[in-house]
Amino acid sequence: MYSFEELRSVVAKLRSEHGCPWDREQTFESLKPCLLEEVGEVVEAMEHQDMENLCEELGDVLYLVLLYSQIAGEKGLFTFDNVADGICEKMIRRHPHVFGSARASGPEESLALWNEIKKQEKVKKP
Repeated sequence: MYSFEELRSVVAKLRSEHGCPWDREQTFESLKPCLLEEVGEVVEAMEHQDMENLCEELGDVLYLVLLYSQIAGEKGLFTFDNVADGICEKMIRRHPHVFGSARASGPEESLALWNEIKKQEKVKKP
């Protein structure tokens, strides 16, 4: 089995000078249709309860996340580590009933906490 770090290396190699011409020419804009298509295929696999295909399609979405991150890194914008850091920070912040002292007795209270924190975040953004 390949590791996540090996997957990151595969993406970097595909974008390298000696990589794949298609991967090398991709941009944020050119990948939009690919991302939409792959997300649609994830939804379709879920609707059909096709777990084998769902696994494959989630891999395709993960590949695109890494490809977007690789492109951004090449431009000095952000890296996958920034993406991972940001989502970890958000998940911890929006789950105070798991990572803090807040309490949620069920899914409804959890969602209410999430939505309240999200609302406060939007107010703080310029």
